[in-house]
Amino acid sequence: MAAPWSPFHLRLHRLLLRRPQLLPPQATLLLAVSGGQDSMALVGLLRDLQRLHHWRLLLWHGDHGWRPDSAQQARALAAWADGQGLPLELQRWSNPQTNEAAARHWRLAQLQRWATEQGASRVVTGHTASDRAETLLLQLARGSHRQGMGSLRWLRPLNATVQLARPLLVFSRGETAQIQQQLQLPLWPDPSNDDPCFSRNRIRAEVLPVLEALYPGASRRLSGLSSRLADEQEAQRQLEELALQALLSQPTDSPAGLRRRALMALQPGNRRRLLRAWLEQQGSTELSATQLERLLERLEPQQGPGALQLPGGARLDWDRESLHHSSGGGKQGEPPGVASRRTSLHEHQP
Repeated sequence: MAAPWSPFHLRLHRLLLRRPQLLPPQATLLLAVSGGQDSMALVGLLRDLQRLHHWRLLLWHGDHGWRPDSAQQARALAAWADGQGLPLELQRWSNPQTNEAAARHWRLAQLQRWATEQGASRVVTGHTASDRAETLLLQLARGSHRQGMGSLRWLRPLNATVQLARPLLVFSRGETAQIQQQLQLPLWPDPSNDDPCFSRNRIRAEVLPVLEALYPGASRRLSGLSSRLADEQEAQRQLEELALQALLSQPTDSPAGLRRRALMALQPGNRRRLLRAWLEQQGSTELSATQLERLLERLEPQQGPGALQLPGGARLDWDRESLHHSSGGGKQGEPPGVASRRTSLHEHQP
């Protein structure tokens, strides 16, 4: 019997033809399956499209152990997958915590490990456009940097060989419900998705319905905005790399630093952007907007040499000409007086 075909199958198929690196043909894909509506729609669509893209499909389910019936549901999901001819790896959290961030960290660690062991180049999740709209609202409320508002991208690296892929960003949560019903897929819903203790659930249940009532299609437009921000950030990153090349000093006996005078001659917005990009290249990714402003104040031309302790134990040293980043520890032959001027970004800067 031919595999089912619908406008949803066609939309995803066309997306994969436009974005061949999202789920490459003939690749081994590890699908993260919770048993809920979105992940089951993911399994159903990729199972039906497998004949066109020739993937090797593997499933993974993580049992958080939060509910008494979670183990029973996990076994039922595994039995269904076996009946579909889809190998499923079932793992139970040995030290469960009722903390969403900790659970997400555990899931990603296990998915990354299992994907590496199985030779899967993609870990595939069922995130939808609705998830991306919720994330944008949460990041806006938290005062996130622009980069956070473009999160939930189509692809992001997990390690050197595995990337996390989100092909269902082309669908809304309402559409994954239709897919699940059309394909007659079973469901094992997680009651925690309705728990108002989790901020995302309150955004989903209380905020987005109001926005949709006021401006129908709001979720789709919010998701589109997040996608455009992500695309702009990728384009901006390429321009930043070119601009940084012009700001790097060229010492003969130490790693290249950043030319301080050239940096501070730029317009303030470009100073912030390029300094943040350079620090991220060095591995210092935890600077807040306030910390970055304090650092730039200390780099003004009228200020002298100095040093700062960065989050994570790294350090930044500068003289009147250039800035140098080090991973920590004392610096051989630092100029007299620098140690006395060393401060932490968490301290008040005059």
